[in-house]
Amino acid sequence: MVTQPGRQPRTRHSAIGGNGQKRLAVGVGLAVVALALTSCSQGAAPEPKSVQAGSLPGEHIHGVSRDPGSGKVNLATHEGLFVMQPDASWQQVGPTVDLMSFAITGPGSFYASGHPADGVDLPAPVGLIKSTDAGRTWTVLSRGGESDFHALATSSAGVMGFDGTLRVTADGKSWTQGGLTAEPRSLASSPDGSQVLATTDQGVQSSTDGGRTWVPMTAAPPLFLAAWADAKTVVGVTTEGNLAISRDAGRTWRADLATVPSGAALTASRDKAGQLEILVVTDSGVLQSRDDGATLTNLTS
Repeated sequence: MVTQPGRQPRTRHSAIGGNGQKRLAVGVGLAVVALALTSCSQGAAPEPKSVQAGSLPGEHIHGVSRDPGSGKVNLATHEGLFVMQPDASWQQVGPTVDLMSFAITGPGSFYASGHPADGVDLPAPVGLIKSTDAGRTWTVLSRGGESDFHALATSSAGVMGFDGTLRVTADGKSWTQGGLTAEPRSLASSPDGSQVLATTDQGVQSSTDGGRTWVPMTAAPPLFLAAWADAKTVVGVTTEGNLAISRDAGRTWRADLATVPSGAALTASRDKAGQLEILVVTDSGVLQSRDDGATLTNLTS
């Protein structure tokens, strides 16, 4: 996705433009209306694949998130969606779609983009797609055959995606063009959409008007990936390979936390007790922090 100074994560998608860039991740809440013309387009699930505990389902992991309904961790990959099982193995769910971007916005409510495998009954690229059954089936909302969004940010205000151009929608059907010119490695929105961050080669950019205008977030360290955990807490992976946390919506940061080897995808959330969970996908596995980023351990459930 991106080249980190001093750390060289493997190049693959990004969650951004379609030229083999960098990796991305992230996700937050939203409701989108299905486009009636394409709502019948659903992918048929292939014979599901499974991957043993301790291994990743392929080299290209484009997104990670925990479903607040089932509590299960989902990985969006080149081979489709994989869900962690109780024994820490991974089981494929739904059709084989190269999910270049991915967001979980509520229990069983997923959004994604990418392109389907041969024989999957979805347009290429798929545009903006939605699942209401935790990834078992997908419906095209809009831009099927037009957009392969390599970055998605979702919020209660709508969806923002980058397919070479920044596009913004409030209803999943009608899109306007945003003002971001730098190609984002990741997009991350606050839950209500009042602030969106883009991690770019020129540093972190911030928008407070729905993506129309962007300004440098000069207080932020150089970030490779970013994700919002709640209205104030932002988590990032720095280009130097460390976790970073802001507790005041990006005004101040602590950037000397746990070392992240080759971060590929990131998500952050709070459980019902309010505890912060950070999940980071690396080249070798999924790491978890539940101590405010001080340490990372292998995810087991």
